[in-house]
Amino acid sequence: MKIKKPNAEHVWKQLDDLLVPRLRLDVSDRAAYCYLLRHSRLEGKLQLRFSIPWLARGICMSSAAARRAVRRLTDQKALRLLECSTAGRVAEVLLPEEILADHLKEMASRPRVSAVATSKRRISCAPKPCVTPFMRGRAGVVSIV
Repeated sequence: MKIKKPNAEHVWKQLDDLLVPRLRLDVSDRAAYCYLLRHSRLEGKLQLRFSIPWLARGICMSSAAARRAVRRLTDQKALRLLECSTAGRVAEVLLPEEILADHLKEMASRPRVSAVATSKRRISCAPKPCVTPFMRGRAGVVSIV
């Protein structure tokens, strides 16, 4: 069964506008995801067999950086690793809309907790006792306790 190729323009708009900000992807994660997406789903394949050195060469990074990016993408459920071996990895690269749908389902199932209740820091405007000679004589220093 041949799968339908997604519209690349639509996928890239979703990637830039929705996925990167929502998952807070850094540059290496984004480069790895784009490279894997281009060679899998945009070519009409559901699964992709790749090696870390191949990915590292493709995104112009070290093997260690490429490996970390693959691990982070797997943790964020942008990749589903189906097989890991010395011959390489077999992964299913999810489209941005599939990732966002899973992400929204996961967020909806979590209990809501207010940000105030989970905050461990409180802001204090009281001056702290001076610790160094440089700080002596300064009053009204705002500190985070």
